[in-house]
Amino acid sequence: MPDETAMPDESVPEGDYTESGVPSFDFVRDRIENRYTTALGSTELAGETPEAASFEEKLADRDRAAQDKLAEIRRSLHGDE
Repeated sequence: MPDETAMPDESVPEGDYTESGVPSFDFVRDRIENRYTTALGSTELAGETPEAASFEEKLADRDRAAQDKLAEIRRSLHGDE
């Protein structure tokens, strides 16, 4: 009868791996989900920096200028009819 208190064989990797060292689907999925949520959190935190706020303001100014120019072009086209 094997001794159940004996240390596990160190050749078997820890975690959700098979004896041959292949990770389980659940283990791989959890790793991917953890990396994805870390990336989302990093993106969210980066969006709260002063540099990000400055960039957002510049982008909004550029978008307003583009809309104004487009409206000017449309007025000039409709005025020539």
